Amino acid sequence: MQQRPSPPRRFAIGVHPELATANTVARQIKHALLEQGAAEVFLAPLNNQELRQLVSGGKFDALIAVGGDGTMLRAGHLCAPQGIPIMGINVGHFGFLIEVQHNQWQSKLSDLLQGKYRVENRMMLRAEHWHQNQKMGSWDVLNEVIACRGNFVRPVRLRAEVDGFLLANYVADGLIIATPTGSTAYALAAGGPIMPPDLRNILIIPVAPHLSIDRAVILPEGAQVSVHVRTNHEAVMSVDGHQPIIMQDGDEIRAATGPNVVSFIRFEDPGYFYCNLTKYMEKNPVTGDLDGKS
Repeated sequence: MQQRPSPPRRFAIGVHPELATANTVARQIKHALLEQGAAEVFLAPLNNQELRQLVSGGKFDALIAVGGDGTMLRAGHLCAPQGIPIMGINVGHFGFLIEVQHNQWQSKLSDLLQGKYRVENRMMLRAEHWHQNQKMGSWDVLNEVIACRGNFVRPVRLRAEVDGFLLANYVADGLIIATPTGSTAYALAAGGPIMPPDLRNILIIPVAPHLSIDRAVILPEGAQVSVHVRTNHEAVMSVDGHQPIIMQDGDEIRAATGPNVVSFIRFEDPGYFYCNLTKYMEKNPVTGDLDGKS
């Protein structure tokens, strides 16, 4: 039987900076936390510099993210290095990563303060951009890292290697390297398999391959993936939907299981993931958080 975690007492509330509904709900949550005995509550937009500094300094026991899936992604990037668990409140349109809806938070908050929850750990990747044998940057990845075409509607040539051995050569719009969490994001739209969130595997799937292997490949967590870009036009690298990074001919993406995990606060049994699959798949929002601004 899983041991009940210690009830958190010091809270950060990170809010989607552009959703008025999120701010309203966040203020109500702060008031309820203080009424129920929380020692400290700091509320600010998730991109607020003071909030980010306090979280990075390990000031809080938990962070409550109020928004949608994009908000959860950004909260995950912020909290993972410190091991701070995240409770999501969905006020967006989709919320695949979020268990608690905006009309449920009162009861779940009471459970949280009593320690009646479990922690679900999600693996992250560590992705690196290499140019002429020089590392240009590295990033933690919760959903996926992608090598893909840029503004020109022409495919790119991508050579994928696993542990130094050739996996496949692709002519495609792009190649996705995803976590199990990311299997329900862009990888799902590209026809990839849905993977349970507690797995620790790496998923590789091409986007619109032309006369190339079109199957997804699932790798063990210890695999080292390398993607070499061959192009005479613009290609880009994107991490979790952030601002794309221009890649040049011969550049390389290296990805492997990272040292950090994202910890989500959950109130339902682990089987909730399967129970909610159909509900999420049928939502298919026409507008809202698909641009990653949630």
